[in-house]
Formats: sequence, C-alpha cells, structure tokens
Amino acid sequence: MLYIMIQTEKTKLPPLVKGKETLGQRITRLRKEKGYTQAELAEKAGSIQRVISDYERDKLRPHPNMIIRFAFALEVTADELLGIKASKNEGAKPSLRITQRLKKIEGLPPAQQKTLLKTIDTFIKAAQT
Repeated sequence: MLYIMIQTEKTKLPPLVKGKETLGQRITRLRKEKGYTQAELAEKAGSIQRVISDYERDKLRPHPNMIIRFAFALEVTADELLGIKASKNEGAKPSLRITQRLKKIEGLPPAQQKTLLKTIDTFIKAAQT
C-alpha cells in the first residue's frame, strides 16, 4: 500500500525552459555577440564546427563538461548559458564584428561615411519590404 502512495505522488517542479530562447539559440546569440564563427567557438571549446552547429540547432544536448567549456569560451557563467540567470550583456551591445566595422567607418572621411550609410539604409529598406 505504501508503494502505491509513493508511486502516485506527483511533485511540482518549476518549468525547465526559461523564456523563449532554447539552449541552442542562446549559444548562437552569445557566440555572435562575441563575434565568433562556429569554427572559432569549436576551437575554443575543444570541439568541431559540425557539433557546434548541432548544438545550436538543438539537435544535440551538451554534456555538463561541454556546458563548462562553452561557458569559458563565451566568457559567461554556466547559469547564464543555461538561461537560469539573465546574461549581463544580453541585448546590451552589438557584436564584436559590428563594433570593429563601426570603428573602420568612423575612420573614413565624412563624404565616404555618408555614402556608405546611404547604401546601408538602402539595404535595410529593401530587407524590410
């Protein structure tokens, strides 16, 4: 009789998914914020690009050791990587590659900056339609 009671007892656990972002989407976002390619992240985490792609597409679930490697490579805590705690940089700044390009644009003469920005605006408008 006791066995039946224990077996039918249900525990209430909090949901495992926090927010709308999957682990793979979070890895992708954090990688892009650092300006890394999948191959670069793979090298930093001791893996290969194909496996990183599978993680990012949620085809594979990383082993706890891989979570730690990702956290070190992406310079975040495991809690931030897993979505338990909000990332301190989440949405705070553009990716490293965008920042580098912006610095190069700022070094151009004003006339070239204006032409380049018009070109960018044209691409943005075309993408929005």
